[in-house]
Amino acid sequence: MNDIGGVHIKYLLHCPRQLWLYMRGYRPEQRSDAVAYGEAVDDTTYTRRRDIDLGEAKIDWVTTGAVVHETKSSRAPAEQHEAQVRHYCLLLERRGVTVQHGLIHYPLIRRTVTVAWNPQARALAEDTERQAQAVITQPEAPPRLERSRCRGCSYIDYCWGDP
Repeated sequence: MNDIGGVHIKYLLHCPRQLWLYMRGYRPEQRSDAVAYGEAVDDTTYTRRRDIDLGEAKIDWVTTGAVVHETKSSRAPAEQHEAQVRHYCLLLERRGVTVQHGLIHYPLIRRTVTVAWNPQARALAEDTERQAQAVITQPEAPPRLERSRCRGCSYIDYCWGDP
């Protein structure tokens, strides 16, 4: 069984094919301007905070009372962001931490979204983790999404480039 981190959850919900390729060592996001921009936002926002490295995942920070914080450079909240935070809550809970909830910070739009942590959220996080494991262990790559959904994806050349 693979250790599942936040990036795995994000890729699963963005595109299962992206997760499958990532797990096989294909990493074009290292050359992506969008990824570099997101890292710059993360590095220059909430600079007094330190990442919490769990090995398989890096949480942006956790405050007193076990509130999980995640910062996103996106201008729009997304389900995949909430799923990442739920996954971090699950990972902390497995380590014996009594998690309260999560917060997603969107500094570019000055918005914060609260992510509940309760039995329903835990079940959803566990189900998402199982889905990620299922994609990772598939012998063949999942099908491509509609090309219109691939705009801005660093994996587009692999999926849609010339054969």
